[in-house]
Amino acid sequence: MIDFHVHLFPNNIFDAIWRTLNKQYGITILHQYYYRQCIEYLAAHNVHYIVYSNYAHKKGVAQWFNTWNKGILNEFENLYCFGAYHPDDENALTYAQEMLSIQRVAGIKLHYMVQQFYPDDERLFPLYEMVIDKKKRLLLHVGTGPVGNEFVGMKRFSNLMKRYPNLPANIAHMGGLEYREFLQLLDVYPNLYLDTSFTFWPQTPWCFDLDASLLEKYRDRILYGSDFPNIFLPRDDEINYLRKLNLSDDFYNKIFWNNGVKLIMGAA
Repeated sequence: MIDFHVHLFPNNIFDAIWRTLNKQYGITILHQYYYRQCIEYLAAHNVHYIVYSNYAHKKGVAQWFNTWNKGILNEFENLYCFGAYHPDDENALTYAQEMLSIQRVAGIKLHYMVQQFYPDDERLFPLYEMVIDKKKRLLLHVGTGPVGNEFVGMKRFSNLMKRYPNLPANIAHMGGLEYREFLQLLDVYPNLYLDTSFTFWPQTPWCFDLDASLLEKYRDRILYGSDFPNIFLPRDDEINYLRKLNLSDDFYNKIFWNNGVKLIMGAA
C-alpha cells in the first residue's frame, strides 16, 4: 500500500509535538517513534511508499525543515515529501521553488489550524500559483475535526477554490467534520482528493458518518493515509474498519494503491 499521510519531523520537534498534544488535549501518542523507527515500522506493515509531511508552526523554521527533508529523501528511496512553508518568511517563495524542483517532493503542506492563517489569505496566492505552474500538489489541513478554530472550515476554503478552481490539493481527514460538503467539492473541482487519515476509527465521535456508498462513488479521488505516528489508537483499527465496509475490490485497490501511484508518479 501507499500511506499518503505520514508525519516525519526532527526528533526534538516530535518531542515538542507529543508534549503539546498531551498538555492541550490529554492525548498520549501510541507509538512515539522517531523518523527512522516510523519508516521501519511502516515498511514492516506493507507500506511500500511513504508520503510524509511536516509544517512550519511559526516563522523561521520552514527552511530548516526543508533542509532536513532533503537529507531524508536522500537517505530513503521509498519516500515522497510535502515540504514546509510559512508565508511570513522573507525567502519563502525561494525555498518553495527549490523544494518543488526536487523529484520526490510531491508539494507543500499547509496546516491552517496550527499555522493560524486562512486558506484564502492573499499571502498564499503566489505559492498556490507556483504549485499549479510546477504541476505539484498541496496537502491541506482545512477541516474542523477532530478539533478546529477560526482558520479552518468550508467557508474560507470555498473562497479559495472559487479563485483557483484547478488547485491540485489533497484534503486531510476527508475534510472532517464537514464530510458531505468536502465530498461534494469533488464533483466541481477536478484536482481535489481526500485522504482517510484520522477518519475511520469506529470508537471515536468523529468517525466518518455518511453512507458508505459515497465512498464507492468517489473511489477515484480518495487516498489512504494514517497520520502515523501522531495517533493514539491502533493504525490497524482504521484499515480493518474500512475493510469491513465490504466495498468493491476496485475501491480498495484504488484507495490503497492505484490513486496514490497516479499522484506520486505525476509528481516525480
